[in-house]
Amino acid sequence: MHAAGDTACNIAAVLPELAARAGERVAMHCPGRNGAYDVQLTYRELDARSDAIAAGLATHGIVRGTRTVVMVRPTPEFFLLMFALFKAGAVPVLVDPGIDKRALRQCLDEAQPEAFVGIPLAHVARVLLGWARAARVRITTGSGRLFADATLAEVERAGAGAGPQLADTAPDDIAAILFTSGSTGVPKGVVYRHRHFVAQARMLRDAFGIEAGGVDLPTFPPFALFDPALGLTSIIPDMDPTRPASADPLKLHRAIERFGVDQLFGSPALMRVLAEHGRPLPTLRRVTSAGAPVPGNVVARMRELLPDDANFWTPYGATECLPVAVIEGRELIALRTRTEAGAGTCVGRAVAPNEVRIIRTRDDAIADWAQAEMLPAGEVGEITVAGPTVTDTYWNRDAQTRLAKIAETLADGTTRIVHRMGDLGWVDEDGRLWFCGRKSHRVETADGPLYTEQVEPVFNIHPQVARTALVGVGGPGAQLPVVCVELRGSADAAARNRIAAELRAIGQRQPHTARIGLFLFHPGFPVDIRHNAKIGREKLAAWATQRLQRRAGLGVPR
Repeated sequence: MHAAGDTACNIAAVLPELAARAGERVAMHCPGRNGAYDVQLTYRELDARSDAIAAGLATHGIVRGTRTVVMVRPTPEFFLLMFALFKAGAVPVLVDPGIDKRALRQCLDEAQPEAFVGIPLAHVARVLLGWARAARVRITTGSGRLFADATLAEVERAGAGAGPQLADTAPDDIAAILFTSGSTGVPKGVVYRHRHFVAQARMLRDAFGIEAGGVDLPTFPPFALFDPALGLTSIIPDMDPTRPASADPLKLHRAIERFGVDQLFGSPALMRVLAEHGRPLPTLRRVTSAGAPVPGNVVARMRELLPDDANFWTPYGATECLPVAVIEGRELIALRTRTEAGAGTCVGRAVAPNEVRIIRTRDDAIADWAQAEMLPAGEVGEITVAGPTVTDTYWNRDAQTRLAKIAETLADGTTRIVHRMGDLGWVDEDGRLWFCGRKSHRVETADGPLYTEQVEPVFNIHPQVARTALVGVGGPGAQLPVVCVELRGSADAAARNRIAAELRAIGQRQPHTARIGLFLFHPGFPVDIRHNAKIGREKLAAWATQRLQRRAGLGVPR
């Protein structure tokens, strides 16, 4: 273990420094049981208590390298526990709590956890559903030991007075296993090494000009872990983090006003909540939204609600590498007409020192970069990225690792990993990256491919349309393009027929959408658990196929 003043490649290494320099600064304010913000942690408390928990965990065998499932709500216990695990050199395993229970069990089985720390309800589910059967250590955040070996409070008491804790973790040591949301398939465990977290904090700070002392409202809990590393005060929102689209805007505004929040992170679904609420946000100076493309009308409305000197950032990236590129709302609004004409969604320029390159689209593995065909500016292909936050493997998923990673030998003889984003896009004459949609969501028609982000914005301009989703019906190479439509309000059959005719007329304005003639009205699109923003197009494609089969009674076009 390191002494408090020594350096280590560890996201928690900054805590002792902040505790010594600004120990009484509040690291986080958290809502209590009644929603009142009556719980807080200073940097000194966060550092000392996470030290005690790390030492206490060691008495239960949770030490360096121990894979530990964490199923704790975004309360002080979550942040204390996560920093304790980082300090111990243990490996937290995080899985989105709202994913399908069968997928969740598969994730936990793949992770082969040795320890399980969770709220009482998580332990009940663990026993009833057979989660993490191999876990030999079980810790609960509850007041009693139901289905657990010890409570977190007992663990903290056991480690009290043990002094500074910080494992001498190396850059390539595994820091965490983060399971993706599974919005395009079964969730995969992304292996984060300590260098990845440290690089993320540095790149986020530099890309957005973040300075210590700011006050952040991070509505996605994992991002709140970066706040202490950046010297920020976190205001944990009073909301269900798995349902940002259902957040109460009044509660968010009360927290922002009470604590003078000047920074906000949230998904596009949460931005829509604030935009539709329409109340100005005069204290905010930096808003960041990620997880899916932010609709142009939401960006425009948020810019109206923010002060003139505030920035609205929409970074592009993935669990496997973040941030990749970034664009500010003013530039995004200026490019809105190009998006609505079918260019795609501009996600900005690469965040230094990332290298973003476009390669010919293919669905098989590419072992070596020499086998990839780079495309010139202006041509749509698969987006790849190389940089310090690019992860190199999925946990126990060798086939998926081969499909997503490319080894590149550099001029000096060293090798780096290039990540295939699984997204399609192109680079314009000014070096900006344009996102055209997921590779798995492209529609392969007899007349060539169609891409979701080049089709849907064309139709989204209709005033009665909330959003659209392009799906393909039939086999690859002969798919029938279908646009599913979610309306802003209810509409009878006559109104739907009129809207469909108007959408066909809109489509005729652009060459690539002129061949689309089928529009199906859906009551409410399925979306991802994490951000409530990524449309479940696989489910919509199956729904559209069934609708067309019933309508025609003759099967599906091939």
